[in-house]
Amino acid sequence: MIYFYPKDNTPTCTEQACNLRDNYDALITKGFVVLGISTDSEKSHQNFIKKYNLPFDLLADTDTKIVQDYGVWGEKQMFGKKYMGIIRTTFVIDENGIIEEIIEKVEAKNHSNQILS
Repeated sequence: MIYFYPKDNTPTCTEQACNLRDNYDALITKGFVVLGISTDSEKSHQNFIKKYNLPFDLLADTDTKIVQDYGVWGEKQMFGKKYMGIIRTTFVIDENGIIEEIIEKVEAKNHSNQILS
């Protein structure tokens, strides 16, 4: 599975990553490989992994190629300001590279259960 998230060390992204960390064994037991992607730098990812003891890899898509290819780069709005950013989305992909499910309404605190169900 690949999960796209907006930014390292932000409250919701941290909740999501920690939920996946806390349920990592259950995900691995069910055959999932967990991979997170954001547009943060590799250094930012390494700090995030270390700070929260994340057992999975995070990829740095600093040129937005991957997020654009997956269609998760789009217009967002916060505090009345519009900007381009990652739309939090998870893709469940089978062993043959076929997308089995797309989770667009990610519940950060319950994300592992969304994936496992």
